[in-house]
Amino acid sequence: MTANGDTPRLKALIVDDEPLAVERLQLLCAALQTVEVIGSASDGVQGLQRAAELAPDLVFLDIEMPHLDGISAARALQKGKLRPAVILVTAYDNFAVEAFDLDIVDYLLKPVAQDRLERAVIRAAQGLAARPDAETKSAGEFASEFWVSHRSELIRIAADDIDRIEAERDYMRLHVGSRSYLLHQTISALEDRLNPSRFQRIHRSHIVRRNLVTGLRHEGGGVWHALLDGDLSLRIGRKYLADVKKLAGK
Repeated sequence: MTANGDTPRLKALIVDDEPLAVERLQLLCAALQTVEVIGSASDGVQGLQRAAELAPDLVFLDIEMPHLDGISAARALQKGKLRPAVILVTAYDNFAVEAFDLDIVDYLLKPVAQDRLERAVIRAAQGLAARPDAETKSAGEFASEFWVSHRSELIRIAADDIDRIEAERDYMRLHVGSRSYLLHQTISALEDRLNPSRFQRIHRSHIVRRNLVTGLRHEGGGVWHALLDGDLSLRIGRKYLADVKKLAGK
């Protein structure tokens, strides 16, 4: 990411198999002072190759593409060393379930509107600016937010707003205040994405926010419960008991 005065200027790569869609996005980006299109590609495979060559700050990815779709390309980019910000672009409002657990900046619906593009680019710039410079496992490398499907919408949930997580077969229920949302991911994969200084696995089916634990209660027979703010009590799995007790300095 380079700078133009005090304004960050993102180097962007557009990946879409529709030439007209690429051209439209190029024109929209040209109207923004915060982004510079440095290249394009017509499918996911070519997009990954171009990303390796050009090292963009931001990649616009169409979802439906031949050879390698945008979901798979986004996942590959996020596993690489460069890890550019990713904005998914699609002509359909029913996003693939696989997209919900990706750490992406935004979703843009075709035809892309100028104001929506500008907001998405601002989010990308803010996210990149907040990343740590070091490539160590720091707080900045854990997920700061999740996208979940809710009715006909996609909703962005900040990780710090999650009170607790409960496994329901192949889905995780994220409890946020009085509401809850389903995320298609295993609890182990989700645990790996959460900052352990903020979240605690207490059971094979439960993860809780550490600062919501108000106490631990021994029920006898080796059974313990975690007491949570709001008069909620959750059983602690034997496998996790020693780690949970560390919350109380035990």
